[in-house]
Amino acid sequence: MQIRELDQPDLQELLALYADQHEVDDPVPTLAIAESVWKELLSSPHFRYFGVILDGQLVASCNLTVIPNLTRACRPYGLIENVVTHRAYRNRGLGKALLARAVKIAWEHNCYKVMLMTGRKDEATLRFYTSAGFDPEGKQAFIAKPSA
Repeated sequence: MQIRELDQPDLQELLALYADQHEVDDPVPTLAIAESVWKELLSSPHFRYFGVILDGQLVASCNLTVIPNLTRACRPYGLIENVVTHRAYRNRGLGKALLARAVKIAWEHNCYKVMLMTGRKDEATLRFYTSAGFDPEGKQAFIAKPSA
């Protein structure tokens, strides 16, 4: 198993992995749009994408956003999103190792906290995030979405 930062050539594999993340999602954009967004993400020091490579294949990923901040002595905070492990590779410790890497990078960037939210309500997913070191009681999340 290798955990590494993802780069330009990893986009198509990452998009395929994301297809395994949600049963229902927004329509997939054109490859040109995805490539443009990917290029923008990779050019910013605030966005980091990590992947687990197993047998030459991307099987898990998450992204870390390091957000500059004016409180907490101007220390940034981290936000982890889009945590996904391919269904065939779950329950092997890959996701925990991936999250540990992302959190380690956040601490190296002097983040004072790292947040992660999930829309999943099943106990197995909640236990997974708790066992990876995330406190489900630490904050209350509120989400706003545009009207349909």
